[in-house]
Amino acid sequence: MAFFRLPRSGLQGRLVRWHLLVLCGMTAVLLAVQTLHLYGEARDRLGERAMTASRIVATLPEVIRAATLGTQNPALNAEVNVMRAQAEADFIVVGDRRGIRLAHPLDDRLGKPMEGGDNVDPLAGREVISVARGSLGVSVRGKVPIWAGGQPGTQVVGVVSTGYLMPQAWHLVGAALVSLLPWILLALALGTLGAVWAARRLRAEILNLEPEEIAALARQQRAVLAALREGVIAVDAAGMVTLASARAADTLLAPSTPVPLARVWPELADLRPGAHRQQNLELQLRGQPFLVNVEPLDGGGFVAGFRNRAEVLALADELTHARGFVDVLRAQTHEYQNRLHVLSGLLQLGRHDEALRVLNAEIRADADFRQLLRDVQVPRLVALLAGKRERAQELGIDFQVALGSTLSPVWERHADTLVTAVGNLTENAFEALAGQPGVVTVLIGEDPDGVQVEVEDSGPGVAAAVQGQLFTRGASSKGEGRGYGLAGVQGRVHALGGQLRYVRRGGLTVFQVSLPPPSSAGPLAPLSEVNS
Repeated sequence: MAFFRLPRSGLQGRLVRWHLLVLCGMTAVLLAVQTLHLYGEARDRLGERAMTASRIVATLPEVIRAATLGTQNPALNAEVNVMRAQAEADFIVVGDRRGIRLAHPLDDRLGKPMEGGDNVDPLAGREVISVARGSLGVSVRGKVPIWAGGQPGTQVVGVVSTGYLMPQAWHLVGAALVSLLPWILLALALGTLGAVWAARRLRAEILNLEPEEIAALARQQRAVLAALREGVIAVDAAGMVTLASARAADTLLAPSTPVPLARVWPELADLRPGAHRQQNLELQLRGQPFLVNVEPLDGGGFVAGFRNRAEVLALADELTHARGFVDVLRAQTHEYQNRLHVLSGLLQLGRHDEALRVLNAEIRADADFRQLLRDVQVPRLVALLAGKRERAQELGIDFQVALGSTLSPVWERHADTLVTAVGNLTENAFEALAGQPGVVTVLIGEDPDGVQVEVEDSGPGVAAAVQGQLFTRGASSKGEGRGYGLAGVQGRVHALGGQLRYVRRGGLTVFQVSLPPPSSAGPLAPLSEVNS
């Protein structure tokens, strides 16, 4: 029975009330039109009845004789009133050629002129139906002439007027409306049920949200789209872009929606993602690579978010550097805590000489490592190698910088690329050892042809299944979400005109980075061209 309860508030209640208001208004208008129509029909029907009665009375010999003589006759008046009762008329009046009453329902009106001003036509020999006010009130009248000798076309000797007062017409209208009342109530009931059903369907279609909630969501949606740094578009099943963030509109050169997707981004329009989510798709837009994530929508269409690949690579580099610094700091903290604990324990045991030997050994090891890096004159790269040494000690890996490694200050302009390359390659070497003891060696050399960097490890090497696509973005044997480091390194190295290679040499895994001298490498390529 819950379906038949009218909603009291919210969108559903408002829709039902508005619908009922409109329905009642239309019903009132239809009733008014129907009333006027019924009134006209009732008046015409009463007029025909009045005309029929007048014709019968006008042919009676007594009426013809009285009208010809112009004299009143009580017997005539009684006979006419009997006929009036039989015809259910309110009055039947007989008048002579001067319009003086010879018969009337009220005796005191006999001998007086007929009222209404509508005797002109019948006294001229024409029958007429009219609505006029007489001595009894407004009535529908049927008037016919009385002919001499009862022969039409001869002399008019009087007039017969049969009338029905207007309350009779309205009585007929009321009876007709009463007969229509059940149908009117049925229509209102069905309209009410239909309004409740339509309101509930509409509310379900809009996820049971109120208009105020929908407006708030629309404002929040616009604010979210404006705040997004990546472009976001919504595409319907017909391939029309129906919604676009400000960033997407600028990138697609589509200031207004809807707009065909095929016109602003043909490659994405040809994708047809269907019902499957797709991530990190690399698509071209006006010659520039973009990374696109596609989320399908129920009923067709999809939502796509995209960013310039150069921006993603720049962010990945920033995250890589930040993670490297965190790892370095954590490793340094861990190692120094271990050393301090050893020294503290020796001192507490009174083994001062052994504590001094341990301290001197650490100082000599640091000095020897710094001596190896004395000719590497790019401070950021030196700092990275020192941090990687601490990281290697934490992992139980022997980390070495090859004797004779050198790098002149002119390479400071490419420090970012060198730090990215060496950082990624050494971290990959650490992971390749998989927690097992091993050796990782970094060699940095410089000659007139440029700089050569080698990172070698004693691990098992790259899996055969990955070697063919080693430098392809996303290719990795380490699981989903990996395989972007080497691709990023290769993009930066290629942007400077260099090369990145992988070889197996003497049971060791070797990654080689070659860069031409800064003087011949040309200006730095913009980030948007990296790995393009």
